[in-house]
Amino acid sequence: MEGETKRKLEVLRELRSRAVLGGGQKRIDQQHERGKRTARERLGLLLDEGSFQEFGALATHGLTDFGLDRQRFPGDGVVTGFGKINGRRVAVFSQDFTVMGGSFSEVQSQKIARIQDRALEAGIPLIGLGDSGGARIQEGVRSLAAYGEIFVRNVLASGVIPQISVILGPCAGGAVYSPALTDFIVMAGKGYMFLTGPEVIKAVTGEDVSVEDLGGAEVHTGRSGVAHLDAESEEEGLALVKALLSYLPQNNSEEPPQIVSEDPVERMDEDLNSLIPDGDNTPYDIRDAIGAIFDRDSFLEVQENYAANAVIGFARMDGYSVGIVANQPCYMSGALNIDASDKIARHIRLCDAFNVPIVTFIDCPGFLPGTGQEYGGVIRHGAKIIYAYCEATVPKISIVTRKAMGGAYVAMSSRQMRSDLTFAWPTGQIAVMGAEGAVRILYRDEIKKAADPLAREQEILAEYREHFFNPYRAADVGQIDEVIEPRESRPRVARALEILRTKVQQNPAKKHGLSPV
Repeated sequence: MEGETKRKLEVLRELRSRAVLGGGQKRIDQQHERGKRTARERLGLLLDEGSFQEFGALATHGLTDFGLDRQRFPGDGVVTGFGKINGRRVAVFSQDFTVMGGSFSEVQSQKIARIQDRALEAGIPLIGLGDSGGARIQEGVRSLAAYGEIFVRNVLASGVIPQISVILGPCAGGAVYSPALTDFIVMAGKGYMFLTGPEVIKAVTGEDVSVEDLGGAEVHTGRSGVAHLDAESEEEGLALVKALLSYLPQNNSEEPPQIVSEDPVERMDEDLNSLIPDGDNTPYDIRDAIGAIFDRDSFLEVQENYAANAVIGFARMDGYSVGIVANQPCYMSGALNIDASDKIARHIRLCDAFNVPIVTFIDCPGFLPGTGQEYGGVIRHGAKIIYAYCEATVPKISIVTRKAMGGAYVAMSSRQMRSDLTFAWPTGQIAVMGAEGAVRILYRDEIKKAADPLAREQEILAEYREHFFNPYRAADVGQIDEVIEPRESRPRVARALEILRTKVQQNPAKKHGLSPV
């Protein structure tokens, strides 16, 4: 028996060795020549050293069509298991391009689905590293049905555990939908995504487009809005995943982790008092305010290059995670449009799902006018912001830094959107519309009859600004809780978040609402 046991152990070790090699040393060398790491090397960068526990390493398909019996590899093109990131438990899968181009198979689906199920049951984040040529053609409908198994689990886990997709190689066809169903997509290194390939597009439309121009990181982080973060290298991309997870809880029944902050909550930044320019239409960067108010160097911006008229992301206040939503006055004057509405609404709902308080900075002249916006459904898209704020039960604090006009004032976390505390800086301008438009409507006849209409218009305009273009009227009627000096923002927000940390608010019982998607 001793000899038989030894032989069986040798068989196991041999199979494990083959699993580690994936598609073989030649394929590994080719992967490296492309500037890409292997599935296991990526997990080594992502996870704490020695923490990875693999499952399903010896799984293989049992098919024989199209010569598949000669292409059997332990693991079948994906590495799955559990590990830790900065001491916190995570579930992971990493597609192995060295095995049949990482093509998605029935066995891959079974392995990934099993990890998805265990992650949901354990209440831990799920991270998927994508590098696959798409469905395994040789398996036909099996591989297509396999995608469905993954999609349904993505949906069931949505809002329960954080799900992060990292695109490190090709992601095409049906494979793009699983990442699109997750909370965050990070594109890094040689990653690209598209639904229909360049060859098909050229055959159908005549357009000649490259893979990079069709589905590269620049496209999806800046134009389509599909991806949320990008990095030049795989190392940087995986580092972004670690940073992102540090702002999120393990699941929706927990709070995000607090870190020790050396930045005093009572700190005041005098530069904030001079941040807002004298000219109503002079731009400034709202990120300067965010950086000055929250813990130093804690701001992680998400979708930086998409809908730049809005800024979203995460920061920390006294070490606690906070979701940031802001208008960006230095781009399109901070006006809201279709893309910015989608960007803001999704971030609000994500923060609400994972118990992250939301702080909103408002400097918005209104919704962007134009037939393109109207025909594109700006009403429906703008309603997403209203829906998201009204639905959210996490602590919500808003600060009006300058303009809060018309529907944008209401939509951007006004008191009526169930905002818990609303502050305004003395530079705040809260009104139905801009001063020029209001004066020309309200005083049209008086201006027309004046000896010098232009001079009279300017005179009335100055009076209107003095009396109505400030935050004090809103404070008079309780729409603003407090007008504060900009430099006071950090301690004020910190104290408010401390009080609101134990906030409990329930929505009416229902299966689900009907968001204006």
